[in-house]
Amino acid sequence: MLKSLPATLKGCLAVTLIILVTLTLLPILLLFAFIKLLVPVTVIRKYCTVIVNWIAYIWLGFNNLLADTLHHIEWQIEGHESLSRSNWYLVTCNHQSWADIPAIQHALNSRIPLMKFFLKQQLIWVPLLGVAWWALDFPFMRRFTREQVAKNPALKGKDLETTRRACEKFEHTPVTVFNFMEGTRFTPAKHKQQNSPYRHLLKPRAGGTAFVLSAMGDILHQLLDVTIVYPKKKHSFWDYLCGRIHRIVIHIRTIDIPPRFLGMDYQNDVNIREEFQQWISDIWSQKDQRIMQIMQSENMPDA
Repeated sequence: MLKSLPATLKGCLAVTLIILVTLTLLPILLLFAFIKLLVPVTVIRKYCTVIVNWIAYIWLGFNNLLADTLHHIEWQIEGHESLSRSNWYLVTCNHQSWADIPAIQHALNSRIPLMKFFLKQQLIWVPLLGVAWWALDFPFMRRFTREQVAKNPALKGKDLETTRRACEKFEHTPVTVFNFMEGTRFTPAKHKQQNSPYRHLLKPRAGGTAFVLSAMGDILHQLLDVTIVYPKKKHSFWDYLCGRIHRIVIHIRTIDIPPRFLGMDYQNDVNIREEFQQWISDIWSQKDQRIMQIMQSENMPDA
């Protein structure tokens, strides 16, 4: 019955229900977040972390259930069979719209540890959300510009050292770190402006990924290369909420990260920097070819 509702009505209903569930769960999450913040007892903090993570899993699970209840989406997901919530992963994906995030969460939620994003240090001061991200163990990073380091050489390496300390908590707790390597959504205009060598992708930004591996190389050993293709043109976040997306193809490739890139000195080692950039370029070339193959199998025009 709900699937037969008009698209705009389904979108409004989805937004309303997501807001209601968020407003219901957020106070509970914040309660345990503040307990974790104010009570510096390791055992209590660990229990609080488990609880806030489960709240996040419940929120994501509700969003997935809502999509399945309201919409007719045909999911084709490949490569997820061997994934485990007991492993540590770095995840990247091609970026076309904000529908990518709920699509990835639908494909990977409960199959891998809760996905975390690296956040700028300043975001910890965002009212309520800052403490929620902290409680969920989102890693905060502080990056210094070359100009800042030039003015104060003592800052050299401090950003990486600070981030490593922030990530020590993940040594014994499986985690997934997510990063869009393109850094922004693909559009024909951006593709042309970049003069991208890839037909369906923007140039990957290797520096951000290198920073993550430099900070967490002791624990992140596998990269999940996720490729998303929407066989129809309508694939905005609003289209997703309204149920206008009827088929989503997701391919997941598990790649072992070469040991030489784990904990590497990307900034100062020219050879390792060139090797890493070439490794990322190879992954991106294969992803571009994979997108073309999926498009051909879906009878999509290669525009």
